[in-house]
Amino acid sequence: MSLKLRLIAMNFLQFFVWGSWLITIGAYWFQHMHWSGAQFGAIFSTMGIASLFMPSLMGMIADKWINAEKLYGALHIAGAAVLFAVPIVNDPTTMFWVMLVNMMCYMPTISLSIAVAYSALKGAGKDVVIDYPPIRVWGTIGFIVALWTVSLLHLETSSGQFYVAAAAALLLGLYAFSLPPCPPKLDRVRDKSLLDTLGLTSFKLFRNGKMAIFFIFAMLLGAALQLTNAYGDTFLHDFATVDAYKGLIAVRYPAIIMSISQVSETLFILAIPFFLKRFGIKTVMLISMLAWTLRFGLFAYGNPGGGLWMIVLSCIVYGMAFDFFNISGSLFVEGQADPAIRASAQGLFMLMTNGIGAVLGSSLSGIIIDRWFTDAGGNKDWHGIWLAFAAYSLVVAVLFQILFRHRHEPHRVTSAHPGRGEVAAP
Repeated sequence: MSLKLRLIAMNFLQFFVWGSWLITIGAYWFQHMHWSGAQFGAIFSTMGIASLFMPSLMGMIADKWINAEKLYGALHIAGAAVLFAVPIVNDPTTMFWVMLVNMMCYMPTISLSIAVAYSALKGAGKDVVIDYPPIRVWGTIGFIVALWTVSLLHLETSSGQFYVAAAAALLLGLYAFSLPPCPPKLDRVRDKSLLDTLGLTSFKLFRNGKMAIFFIFAMLLGAALQLTNAYGDTFLHDFATVDAYKGLIAVRYPAIIMSISQVSETLFILAIPFFLKRFGIKTVMLISMLAWTLRFGLFAYGNPGGGLWMIVLSCIVYGMAFDFFNISGSLFVEGQADPAIRASAQGLFMLMTNGIGAVLGSSLSGIIIDRWFTDAGGNKDWHGIWLAFAAYSLVVAVLFQILFRHRHEPHRVTSAHPGRGEVAAP
């Protein structure tokens, strides 16, 4: 099998695992378990809590001691075991801890998969800015296939979604051991600094003011991502209580409607090389922030009936909102980090987006929605919720335009570390 197909299979399964439950767990939570919004916010924040330390820790281990692809496989196998246990949990406190362990296994695999792919592509003499996005797009396709599988099997409010995810995780864990070797690169003989010893070398990137600001805004965008992941599917499910919308396709198969977002991703991923090289990271990130504003704003005024076009357009806009900060951000970090700490640097990017950002987005949104946008009967004011999220994204965009300074040279792709043969993203 060619290198490209091997990496495509890895990305497909990586996001199939996540897509099997990430978008639909809200419907399972509110309609099957009947637990509160604040409790759901806490459960969803496990993604962020795990990302606070696990991607960096696992990145450090991959940089110093263990082949990244072997560590990647072991984590997926452990995650499969935990996912098989999720359906037997019927207490929110226990669910919190089980999901936390699951996220501790899964979240570092995202950055490890990037490190493995980049290492394999560079080893084959490829340009990651050009060759990685068409491979990564298959991860999004895997996410879409997972959503459709869960929806068509009517598992959106069932614990069966976790069995689907567990089976895929086990398959990927076993497959990972056949991936191209990605051995440690950090020279342990000359590794004498305290930061290196503790595996915190990637935090040196914060010494660069531009990178520090970049990571802070990546964190704020990570919060926006959790808002749409946590509440998008639940938002559509709630229309089932309105007589005018009962039986409509968007209410019967909300996960399929939400999968339009991932279809959009596949298109915008392919556009990333053009936008990055033509406009640079600042413009690309700014476009992402404005896209988040439009995403939430369209949700605020959309509905499964005459306003379905707004929901569909919102899902299309999501592709730009997600890819232009997530994929472009990882390429930018790849170009700015020393080759010896690339896995750790990707872990740091994950920490800021899916770690701190996710904790803030999940925890605070659950509290805010319960306090200001939920009535005594438990009904949510979705119009107000989405407008509040849109305002947040707009404020972030304005601040980013003012504070992030980056000079882009459209006809020059430079290395962050000249002389090491590495190509940096613009």
